[in-house]
Amino acid sequence: MSDLRIEQARTGEQLADWRAVHNTIIPTAVLSPGEVRERAGRNRLDVAYLGGVAVGCSTVRPPDEETPAATVIARTLPEYRGRGFGTALYERGLAHARTLSDEGVETVVLASNEEGLRFALARGFVEVERYVLPGDTIPFVTLRLA
Repeated sequence: MSDLRIEQARTGEQLADWRAVHNTIIPTAVLSPGEVRERAGRNRLDVAYLGGVAVGCSTVRPPDEETPAATVIARTLPEYRGRGFGTALYERGLAHARTLSDEGVETVVLASNEEGLRFALARGFVEVERYVLPGDTIPFVTLRLA
């Protein structure tokens, strides 16, 4: 894991790498380049690189009117899971999220991502809600760090 580096996505190339990982992990909510740029303006987007290859990404959303907790979402491409990359992304995101809110931390996982759900549950998250976006059939699961 010594070759792993995590960078905040700021450049066009980093945002494209973040988008590629996001869209692979969440095929039901594919984002355009414009949507990613908009998200980067309000959220912290990080990309994990192994050598020169993007292997994961994360999002940290600050609290808003609907959710007083900060939200941390870590994603690792399937072929790179089980090697600590998701944990590194999650821990970096969690450290940042804790500076944004005293109201706790949440995460969101696509229900079909069984490995992602296991990852969150193993770190002390508990399910609080399931919802389906308009036009989708697979729910998202909101979990809160207990």
